[in-house]
Amino acid sequence: MPLSGSSQAIAGGSPRAGDGAESGYTGLAARLGEIRGRVEAAGSRGGRSQTVRIVAVTKTHGADAVAAVARAGISDVGENRVQEAIAKMGQTDVAVRWHLIGHLQRNKVREAARFALIHSLDSERLAEALDREALRLGRAFEVLVQVNASGEASKGGFGTADVPRIAERLRSMRGLKVTGAMTMAALGASEPELRASFARARSAREVLAEAGHPAAELSMGMSQDYEIAVEEGATLVRLGTILFGARETQ
Repeated sequence: MPLSGSSQAIAGGSPRAGDGAESGYTGLAARLGEIRGRVEAAGSRGGRSQTVRIVAVTKTHGADAVAAVARAGISDVGENRVQEAIAKMGQTDVAVRWHLIGHLQRNKVREAARFALIHSLDSERLAEALDREALRLGRAFEVLVQVNASGEASKGGFGTADVPRIAERLRSMRGLKVTGAMTMAALGASEPELRASFARARSAREVLAEAGHPAAELSMGMSQDYEIAVEEGATLVRLGTILFGARETQ
């Protein structure tokens, strides 16, 4: 099962001198090599042939973390917060694709063009706002439909029963290119619970594809459960702690 670093256009160039890329992350390449091996093994166990991309989640880490993962061969970087992502974009010019993996407030949709992929399309109102902004710019934003596959009241996103309806609704939004689905499993879930949630997200992606969307991507799995996610069909895994260690609280 291949792992890919190529997809959309990559913004940026070479690391800036003095960006700290060689300090603080000296074990990153070795950790990444082990993770890639685990991803390959998980794909084989799952009997799937999907290409899997690692999205390095640099939340609360500095721009030096972005430079470090780029040097290690990762081309996809994920941020939870728009403002934190924008700050890092201004502090480094390494060649990465920026992913927004956290909630996007409607009053910040004008920043959506900075991201190669928005993982968190979690409401119709956000979809409408993004569609208007994309059409204003004369382009389409690539988005993933966020699915609340665990059914937790505390989580955002569409319930699995709502996916057929939103899939049809999104067909009329020319400013959005729906490339798949995203989900977050429940914290502390057992393996059977994880597999059930991931299978529901996979089914949601299939519904999107059947509605005519180019829904090839499935963003699911984080540091604690990415191997199970890959076994269940993930094409994008969002990894932070396993790459960088525990984050500082903010």
